[in-house]
Parts: sequence; C-alpha cells; structure tokens
Amino acid sequence: MELLQLVDNLSHEMYLRLKCAAETGKWPEGTPVDSAQQESALQISMAYQSRRLNATEFMSVGNDGQIVTKTKRELKKEFSQSESESSSDDNTIARFSDL
Repeated sequence: MELLQLVDNLSHEMYLRLKCAAETGKWPEGTPVDSAQQESALQISMAYQSRRLNATEFMSVGNDGQIVTKTKRELKKEFSQSESESSSDDNTIARFSDL
C-alpha cells in the first residue's frame, strides 16, 4: 500500500499510537519498538499531520508538507492568549493537549 493511501485510511486512534511510538520508542502499552518501526511510525505520523491535520503548532508539519516554525514573538503571543483564556478558571493548574 502506498504511503498516502495508508494515511488516507488511517484512523485518528492509530495515528496517536504511531505518534507515541515515534516520540517515545514504545507503544502506548509500554512495548518497545525497534528502530525500523520507529522510523516508519515517524514517517507515517508526519504524513498524517501533513495530509489530515491542520496543525499550526511550533515544529509541526503543515498542510503543504513543510515544517511549521514560529518566531519567539508568535509563540509568546499564543502563550499569553492561552493564559488569559485559562485565567478565568482559578482551579486550573495545568492544561495538556491530547496526544
């Protein structure tokens, strides 16, 4: 199966598993992946990000397949906006995005 066909048919849950394997070297349940599996997981997750996600985070893969980078000023602006949005909830200690 061609990589783009694989990405088009890949579920979001499987993408998250592959992303975890690429980032940590382990499957979500803790089983280690070998270097070839980790490299494949990285390629597939980057292709998925490029093709199916509209990611604009720092160092993500954009819709055009290029790595999205942001300046320090852009990151500070986003951080300050997210802080002001969460400041209304005084019980919030930390927020984490889904993997």
